[in-house]
Amino acid sequence: MAAALCVLLLPTAAAAHPRSDDAPGGAVPSYRLADGAVPVTGTASSADGPQLERGKIYSDTISPGQKKYYRVRLDDTSSAFVSTVLAPPPGSESAILDGIQVSLVSTDGRSCGSSPAVYFGGETARPVAAYASRRIGDSSVPCQEAGDYFYTVAWAGSKTGGTAKWPIELRYMSEPGLKPGAAEPEAPTGWSSKAPSPGEGGTPQKVSGGTGFNDAAAVDDGAWRDDIRPGESRFYRVPVAWGQQLFLRAQLANTTSDGSSFTANGLRLALYNTARGRVADKSTGYTGAPTGVDLGTAPAAYANRFEGDTDAESAMRFQGWYYVQVSLDPKVSGSVPLTLNVGIEGAAQQGPAYDGDAAAAGFGLGDADGSTSGTSFPMRALGFTGIGVGTVLVLGLGTWHLLSRRRHPAESRTDTGPAYSR
Repeated sequence: MAAALCVLLLPTAAAAHPRSDDAPGGAVPSYRLADGAVPVTGTASSADGPQLERGKIYSDTISPGQKKYYRVRLDDTSSAFVSTVLAPPPGSESAILDGIQVSLVSTDGRSCGSSPAVYFGGETARPVAAYASRRIGDSSVPCQEAGDYFYTVAWAGSKTGGTAKWPIELRYMSEPGLKPGAAEPEAPTGWSSKAPSPGEGGTPQKVSGGTGFNDAAAVDDGAWRDDIRPGESRFYRVPVAWGQQLFLRAQLANTTSDGSSFTANGLRLALYNTARGRVADKSTGYTGAPTGVDLGTAPAAYANRFEGDTDAESAMRFQGWYYVQVSLDPKVSGSVPLTLNVGIEGAAQQGPAYDGDAAAAGFGLGDADGSTSGTSFPMRALGFTGIGVGTVLVLGLGTWHLLSRRRHPAESRTDTGPAYSR
């Protein structure tokens, strides 16, 4: 056991599935669907929608102007989050107000909660995601009863685009409710989304971002160095504990390619929460000279779902993995060096008294699939699994010392974020 703990103490590189950089002709790789995603076909009629089961990921397609129905079965003890990722093929064109609109409604037509549409925000499509939710434990919120509900995915905006079918990925996550009689944690106060520059100092670590949520590269505090191609989105995932804030800066270096010109939304930085709900989305123009874009979040807090003043604040409602998407406009000339600065601020706090295993349901600091083994940043996760960090350090250092003596018996060594501040 001590040897294993010693291994856990070693620094770890950013882990992810290998990214497909060998697309034909050097093309930008497509969004990678989840391994084992179940093919499904949503229907135009609510009477025939296929059932989505909690904990599973599904794949389907959608065309401009289309609306599809699915069914989900909700219990009366858990909060539900059903998400859809719209993943256009790289280089696909769109209108600024094209995107997706999702909803969760009862069979008698009551909406279970608000779910704003998510748009591409430019003339070129990129992966975007949205979720609809049912919040349990609040009598003022509809859909508290157990039973079947409809989940819909609709093309938002323009109905142009021909007969193209773009991939979508659907996921149903269920967050346990609180134990009977447990008090709801209070929202943090006295925080600001403005912070010192994140992740600066030291040499950036190399990382290769993924194509989407399923192969996103794990990163933590510090600076990370990647390269991004025109029309590409790179994805990364960051572990955020209860009470912690996330601060990000995406920086493009100058381009060395000829023919560079101004692109209004040349660089985009988007952040999604554990259940694939959008937290924030910012962009800046790019002329070929160095530029960057920042964003900062509210502290992750259970109470944000009730007390969040903005959608961005409300979305910081979980402990777990948060997903960073950096996109480069296809009009940019050539591959550009990218630096992602990550800052995680604040001490980790005690979470809510869940009446169930939230980590196993995907709302924890283990692997992105919800398990608590094989995490890319084990020291962060260990702090929440009942193993004292001090104990781990002592055991680990002791093991390191013994191994060292065996090898050497004669030696002894020892910018401004979103405008939602409190």
